[in-house]
Amino acid sequence: VRAAARTLKPQRTSQWAQRFLSMSARRQAAGFRVSAGAVAGASVLTLGFSAVTAYALEPKVDWNKVKSDVKAILDEDDFDDGSIGPILIRLAWHASGTYDKNTKTGGSDGATMRFTPEAGHGANAGLAEARKRLEPVQAKHPGLSYSDLWILSSYVAIEEMGGPKIPFRAGRKDKPSGEWCTPDGRLPAADMGTKPGTIAHLRDIFYRQGFNDQEIVALSGAHALGRCHTTRSGYTGPWTRAPTTFSNEYFRLLVETKWVKKEWKGPVQYENVDGGDLMMLPSDLALIEDPEFKKWVEVYAKDEKRFFADFAKVYQKLTENGCNNLEGGKGW
Repeated sequence: VRAAARTLKPQRTSQWAQRFLSMSARRQAAGFRVSAGAVAGASVLTLGFSAVTAYALEPKVDWNKVKSDVKAILDEDDFDDGSIGPILIRLAWHASGTYDKNTKTGGSDGATMRFTPEAGHGANAGLAEARKRLEPVQAKHPGLSYSDLWILSSYVAIEEMGGPKIPFRAGRKDKPSGEWCTPDGRLPAADMGTKPGTIAHLRDIFYRQGFNDQEIVALSGAHALGRCHTTRSGYTGPWTRAPTTFSNEYFRLLVETKWVKKEWKGPVQYENVDGGDLMMLPSDLALIEDPEFKKWVEVYAKDEKRFFADFAKVYQKLTENGCNNLEGGKGW
């Protein structure tokens, strides 16, 4: 083993050691005796050169190809409104929104929603559909972490649905097990029973992540996309009439439409009086019931360009919270 270490270059030495250990395991399984010293020596080589070879052996991800592969799966006629874009954004959001600035836990780094108990948290109901659709993309690109894929996919979806381009920075690493899952209750609830309670809850959830009132409102603008399902959240319906188009329509509807409580057997939600084809959650209406929130709703309702710019910044912040090893620069 020492002779091999003198004659082989670091990368080849580590590869040799790995092959030796693999061969030794096979020989042991077949009943052959393998020298403990030889195995230990190979292990030392592997450990000794692991830092040197990690960079050399790790596959380089072609991010443009990943983007293209995500774009190729966005349109799906039989899924909701014909696009999986909104649920990809929800996946990234819920993976990221677990961050706690005080304990430095949670966030998108780790993709812990792959495991129980986080996969089974109530707020994540239905997100297995998003994870399943991204599996072929992840399998196609060696070296691509689920953590990076989930976030990049949401960036691609936002841009493809007409929203702003958000600079992507790679470097998230997947956690190995559910031991890293955060406790349930870190994501915002739709209703806390009273208007003051719901308003306070929104601030508690988002302040914990390091956001201010303006940023809370800007992030809420993503409700221009997608819809609720009784089989997932218990609520039903879209927020806007163009649920696959990123726009400031959510804010315009909040301030220009009269909303009344929906008469049904489900949880409390609101519908527009001019047709009943749209819905708002109690947490949505909280944005126009609190004066500090409302002033930003009004700004974004009038200025889509301002909303796009602010959303891009705060969404990048959401998806990078807690990530300590991202590539520098402004992305690509």
